[in-house]
Amino acid sequence: MQLYNKLSAKEREALIEEAGLDRLTLSFYQYAHIGNPEIFRNHLFIHWNELDVLGRIYVAKEGINAQLSVPAPNFLKFKEHMDSISFLEGIRLNIAREQDDKSFLKLKIKVRDKILADGLNDETFDVTNKGQHVDAEMFNALIEDPDTVLVDMRNHYESEIGHFKNAVTPDVDTFRDSLDIIEEDLKNHKEDKKLVMYCTGGIRCEKASAYYKHKGFKNVYQLEGGIIEYARQVEEKGLENKFLGKNFVFDHRRAEKISDDIISNCHQCGKPCDTHVNCANEACHLLFIQCEECKEKMENCCSTDCLEISRLPYEEQKALRRGQHNSNKIFKKGRSEALIYKK
Repeated sequence: MQLYNKLSAKEREALIEEAGLDRLTLSFYQYAHIGNPEIFRNHLFIHWNELDVLGRIYVAKEGINAQLSVPAPNFLKFKEHMDSISFLEGIRLNIAREQDDKSFLKLKIKVRDKILADGLNDETFDVTNKGQHVDAEMFNALIEDPDTVLVDMRNHYESEIGHFKNAVTPDVDTFRDSLDIIEEDLKNHKEDKKLVMYCTGGIRCEKASAYYKHKGFKNVYQLEGGIIEYARQVEEKGLENKFLGKNFVFDHRRAEKISDDIISNCHQCGKPCDTHVNCANEACHLLFIQCEECKEKMENCCSTDCLEISRLPYEEQKALRRGQHNSNKIFKKGRSEALIYKK
């Protein structure tokens, strides 16, 4: 039985266009005890592949973390299958604010040690002793309190294009980097301040809130459903939107607009811009912010060196990549020395 993708992204893209069906992009996570993640992974693949689900899903003994898209006509069947799994029954699904039929082009379900790379030893603290979940209305009230410290639990390239007003935005590349930095910065306020956290969909705050309570923080809160759910509630309830800019997302869309504010700039010319791209040189693939003018001038590349390489015939580019460990640049999101106006 086929339990993996055989189609390329281009082939899948063509099939999506041919089908002409609207697709829903959504995400969810759930911490749970999964005895055999491999069997669970295969179970999901068999059922979701039949429903033409596409996406990136991580399964571990501690639970599941999923970002995916499903054809709109198959959504109810997908929900029925979710509800047939005891620990996923009735789970909140974060529906994307901006839909794109090509947000995902493959179904990838991977077994991992953890559903979130946090670098923590979960056996040293009670991961179920989490902070208080708050909705958009209570969140808005909390962050106006002078005794509140609002912390963005995302990475620098995410908060650079969008964040809440007055939020602390750690200049970090990974979630695990932020944990100790935040604790050190707030070590004198563990009892007298309210620690309010937010992230994209809630999963990072789920673990961080328990960790900070373990570290002695007395008043810990987290935004229920993250920025995705906040935006939905703000629109549905007519609340004041306190988020500035775009919400970075981990699919082909790269971001959803939450407000009309542009708070970042093109990394090459400095012009106001909040559009992330990947360098066209496959040996680089650096994620950075690039305006339309620079995109045309630099042919979607981050530097003149990459521009020269990208103009070479494909086989020559492939030969240059052979044996070279250039892929580490992918993880230096926006950090290249070639980018004059990087954060």
